[in-house]
Amino acid sequence: MANSERHTVLRTVLIVAVVLAVVFGIKLWEKHAALAAQARHGPYEVSVSVAPVVKVPWRAEIHMVASLVATSGVDLTPQLPGQVTGIYFHSGEHVNKGQRLVQLDDSNQLATLAEDRANETLASINYRRAQRLYAARATSLAALDTARADEQSAKAAVANVRATLAKLAVSAPFSGWMGVRQVSLGEYLSPGTEIAALNVWNPLRAEFTVPQSQSGLVHPGQSVDLSVDAFPGRRFPGRITAIDSQVNPSTRNVTVEAIVRNPTLQLRPGMFGEARILVGAAQKRLAVPTVAVTYSTFGDYVYVVKKRKQGSHELQVAVATPIKAGHTRGQLTEIRGGLHPGELVVTAGQIKLHNGMPVVIHRRGTR
Repeated sequence: MANSERHTVLRTVLIVAVVLAVVFGIKLWEKHAALAAQARHGPYEVSVSVAPVVKVPWRAEIHMVASLVATSGVDLTPQLPGQVTGIYFHSGEHVNKGQRLVQLDDSNQLATLAEDRANETLASINYRRAQRLYAARATSLAALDTARADEQSAKAAVANVRATLAKLAVSAPFSGWMGVRQVSLGEYLSPGTEIAALNVWNPLRAEFTVPQSQSGLVHPGQSVDLSVDAFPGRRFPGRITAIDSQVNPSTRNVTVEAIVRNPTLQLRPGMFGEARILVGAAQKRLAVPTVAVTYSTFGDYVYVVKKRKQGSHELQVAVATPIKAGHTRGQLTEIRGGLHPGELVVTAGQIKLHNGMPVVIHRRGTR
């Protein structure tokens, strides 16, 4: 039984060895054929697309992490305790200033109001009667003063109950968008219990900090745009409205506030993103299409198409050229060193290239 198993293993090993030998033989033959073809016809050329290195107007930028805050925002809470007898909004809907949102039990106050209004009516009648009697010299000035005081006291009592009723009806202090409802019908609320958040979404405030060394480049009225992860490629314009009156002594940064327009209501308070400020005058800088730049831990580089002679033939070859890349803006990347204006860089086909490989230009890109 053991001999049979050994024979089976040996046969398997022999078959695998034969298969591997055949595969490697085919690969060697293909490589030999490729080298022979290259010797007869010259090196293969890779088709690539290129674009020129150009000079473009370029302004310096400051990039900061920004947080979005509602221009008006509040967590609605009751001022007085009571049981919820009515809810007049839905989560996420838009409400108008003064709109009643939640009603707390006001039955006792309504009864008191009816009593106080009756007392106010009686006090007004007594005061008018006292005025007529005093005019006819049928009563004293003291009695007239008492009647006037009684009327004013009755009116104050009515005003007090009405103020209490207004506090038991929680209304929107401004127009805005409601958050998620936190209370239920019949629930007993204490003062300070959160009902829901109310926020204004357009415009929003963007708050960010600028290092002390760059604070002199920022001023109110300056344009700023904001980008957020939720909407890649979108930029939301805004304008700086205020700069803090002091520098934070711990971080040496100054807080800046900008108003960001949000007409499509895509942004929300609490989001964070990147704020960008363009500063200074535009200067001419070298730039290439961003797709031409290959980023590596050993350094960034691009493939520059250059002409070289090989025997009697002139070839175009791709030369891996180290560069110093700057900021990326749109589809262009700033080049701070390594290239010259007018040089052609490869924008498509880099994956097939290695340094010094012959190329044929398939298409010339544009800016």
